[in-house]
Amino acid sequence: QVQVVESGGGLVQAGGSLRLSCAASGSIFSVNAMGWYRQAPGKQRELVAVLDSGGSTEYAGSVKGRFTIFRANAKNTVYLQMNSLKPEDTAVYYCNADLRTVRSVRGDYWGQGTQVTVSS
Repeated sequence: QVQVVESGGGLVQAGGSLRLSCAASGSIFSVNAMGWYRQAPGKQRELVAVLDSGGSTEYAGSVKGRFTIFRANAKNTVYLQMNSLKPEDTAVYYCNADLRTVRSVRGDYWGQGTQVTVSS
């Protein structure tokens, strides 16, 4: 089994910062990429940032220059540093792990989501 667990959401004023963390654990053979997605009320889930095993990153245009995804020293753990937050960043943030299990099954694994609310 694989578990993906996020933490770090909360309420912050516009212009503030938050850091989200995500850890994947369990029967993992290798991780291809880990990323963050978000879903605001009434909207589809969208990509925020992704970091692949080679260190390449991709960001949504709306967060470039404000958010940074990076890998922790701990294995299979990534962070999302969010600065200069705006009310439109309010959403549930989900961590995704694209990985291969020890049984050689590749798939996407999702965390339970963490709420980020930015007040104006």
